[in-house]
Amino acid sequence: MKRPNMQSTWFTPSIQLPRDSRDTLFMLFVIAWVLAPQVGHLPLWCSVMAGSALIYRAYLAWHTRPLPSRWWLRGVLVLTVAATLWSHKTLLGRDAGVTLVVVLLALKTLELRARRDAFVVFFLSFFLMLTNFFYSQSLLTAGAMLVALMGLLTALVNTHKPVGKPPLLESARTAGMMALWGVPIMALLFVLFPRMAPLWGIPSDGMSGRSGLSSSMQVGNIASLALDDSIALLVRFNGEMPDQSDLYFRGPVLSDFDGKSWTALQSSLPERLQVAADLRGQGTPVNYQVTLKPSNHPWLLVLDATPEKPLLNGYQVSMTPELQWVTDRPIGDLVRYTAQSFPKFTHGPLTYKAGLQDYLNLPTGFNPRTAQWAKELRTQAGDGEGASAQLVDTIMNHLRTGGYTYTLEPGLYGRHSADEFWFDRKLGFCEHMASSFVILIRAMGIPARVVTGYQGGKRNAVDGYWVVRQSEAHAWAEVWISGQGWTRVDPTSAVSPGRTGTFERLQREQGAIGTALLGTVNTEFALNLRAYWDAANNSWNQWVLNYTQGQQLKLLENLGFESPNWEDLIYVLIAAVVVASLGAALWGLWDRHHRDPWLHLLERASARLRRSGIDVAPNSPPRRVAEQLIQQLGPDHPGAPALKDWLLRLEAIRYAPPVAGAKPSNGLATLRRTFKQLPWPT
Repeated sequence: MKRPNMQSTWFTPSIQLPRDSRDTLFMLFVIAWVLAPQVGHLPLWCSVMAGSALIYRAYLAWHTRPLPSRWWLRGVLVLTVAATLWSHKTLLGRDAGVTLVVVLLALKTLELRARRDAFVVFFLSFFLMLTNFFYSQSLLTAGAMLVALMGLLTALVNTHKPVGKPPLLESARTAGMMALWGVPIMALLFVLFPRMAPLWGIPSDGMSGRSGLSSSMQVGNIASLALDDSIALLVRFNGEMPDQSDLYFRGPVLSDFDGKSWTALQSSLPERLQVAADLRGQGTPVNYQVTLKPSNHPWLLVLDATPEKPLLNGYQVSMTPELQWVTDRPIGDLVRYTAQSFPKFTHGPLTYKAGLQDYLNLPTGFNPRTAQWAKELRTQAGDGEGASAQLVDTIMNHLRTGGYTYTLEPGLYGRHSADEFWFDRKLGFCEHMASSFVILIRAMGIPARVVTGYQGGKRNAVDGYWVVRQSEAHAWAEVWISGQGWTRVDPTSAVSPGRTGTFERLQREQGAIGTALLGTVNTEFALNLRAYWDAANNSWNQWVLNYTQGQQLKLLENLGFESPNWEDLIYVLIAAVVVASLGAALWGLWDRHHRDPWLHLLERASARLRRSGIDVAPNSPPRRVAEQLIQQLGPDHPGAPALKDWLLRLEAIRYAPPVAGAKPSNGLATLRRTFKQLPWPT
C-alpha cells in the first residue's frame, strides 16, 4: 500500500511520514543504539537475526505495510530458543539470558499492535540497556547508555501524547526535564543505598570467562593475552616506588603438570608436610593502592611479595602456601585495595623439606630429549653445594647464547613441547620459556614451579597511576635452592632483556590498511589522547564505580555517627526518603494553591463586580463576565465599554493565537496597572 502524498523513497524527509511510522522508526533507532554494544558478546546468529528483524520492521513502518502473522513469529521464536540452547548449552545464566532478551525484543517489534505491546518493548529495552553494564562499566559505556536512556524516555513521552503529531524535540525536552527532576533521587540512592556484598556487583556467568589470566596454562595462552590492550589493574604508589625491574605482580602459581597443562598444586601430602610460604621481607617496603578490574577469579594481584593481608572491604582474604593472595569468592566487580610489599625478599624453606617433592613431579612419556639433556647436565654439575645455582646459571646462559627468539608466533607445539622448544624451534613467548625451563629444572632433580601474573606497566603522566594492561601478562619460574629458598628466575629476561628491563612489547603486524591508517595519525598525539582517556576512565572508576560500603560508612562517620554499620545506612536512607517525600508533598501543596497571575487578575475583577452588585457566576471566562456585565448594567452604562474592552484584552492574553515574529507583550502587567483606573460601577 502506497502512502498518500508521499514519494516511496528512503530519502523522504521524516516530517512527511505519518506519525505512527515516524514514532516507530525513532523507537527502532533507539533500540538499535541499545543493542549495538552487545554485538561483540552475542552469538553471530543472534546479532544477524536481531539486526534483520529491526531492518524488516523499519521497512514495514516506512511503507506502512501490515505486520507479519503471529504464527510466523512463534515459529521463529522456537528456533531462536533452540539456537540459544545450542550456543550456550543452557537457557539460564547471564549470557544465555541476554541472548534471549535481545531476540525477544527484536521479535516483539514485529507485533506492535496495541499499547501494551509498546510498553513491553519499552520495558525490555530498559532492561537490555542495563545489561550492557554486565560487560563493561567504562565511561564510554555509561555515556552511550545515557544517550539510550534519553532516547527511550523521549519515545515513552511521545507515546503518552495520543493527539496530533507532537514534535520529537518537544518530547525530548520533556524527557530531559523528567530526568533532571530524577537526578536528586538517583544521587541520594547512589550515596546511601547499602552496598552489601555479594548482592552489589556484576553477575558472573559460569559458562563464560573474561579476558585475563587463567587458572591453568597451556603453551600459547599468554601469547593471546599479549594482543589484548585492555587494562587489567591500576596502581598508585604512595611514596617511593620500586625499580621497574621489580614490578612483578604475582598471580596464580602453577605447580602440577600433566604433559599439556600447568595447574595449581593438588598435593597428596598431609598438610603438616607441605611447604609453607615462610616469607622474609628485606629492606624498605613500598605502599601502594591497586584498582583491580573484574576477573571472575578469586586471586588478588599484588606486587611480589606481600606479607600482610591486603585491605579489601567485602571479601575474606588469605594467602596460600605458594605466596598467592586469594579471596573467598570470585571478584565480579571493580575492587580497590591497599597493600604493602617488599621488592627484595626471600621465602620458602632454606633446607630441603619433604613437601618439596611436589615440585619435582613430571608426567612419564613426555619430553624424552629434555630428560636426557637434564641427566647429562646434572652429571656434569654433580651434587655438591651450589650445584643447583650453577645449573640455573648454565641454563640461563644457554638461553642467551643458544639462538633462541622471543616471538608471538612460534607456531603450534605438539606433545613434547619442551623438546621442541629446546632443540627444534627455539621460538616462543614467556610461557614457552617458563614451562620448558621448569620441566628441565625438575628433570635435574631441582624443585621448581611456574608463576603467572603481570610484569611491567606504564605510568600515566596525567594522573600518576601505573597502568598495567592485559598485554603485560607474564609467566616466570621459581626454583628452590638450598640456603636461599624459592628464587625467582625469569627465562624470558635471558632471551629478550628488553621485555623485562624496559618493558618492550611485541606488536601485532598491522597489515597494509592498518599501516596506512596509523601513518596518518601523529603518534605522540594519539598517545597523549589515550593517556587523557585512561585518566578520565580511572577517575570514573575511583569516584563512581568504586564507591564502596566502606566509603559510605566513612561518610556517616563524617556526619557524626560512631562506628556506623549498614543498618545505620538504611536508617539514614529512610530518613532522607521521608524528608524528601515531605518536601515533595509541601511543594505539591504550594503548587496546588499557587495562583496563576492571569486567574488571579480575573478573580479580582469578578470580585470587584460582585461587590458592585453584578452577579458574576464563578469560574466564568472574561468574555462571559463581559456579557453578564452588559446584561446587568445595560449597553448605555458609561463604564461598560471600558470594562468590556479590559476583559476582552484579558481574554486575548491567554487565548489569542500568537502572531508570527511578534515580540512577547507585557499586556498582563499593563492590565494590572490599569485595574484601579477602570470605571467600576458603584
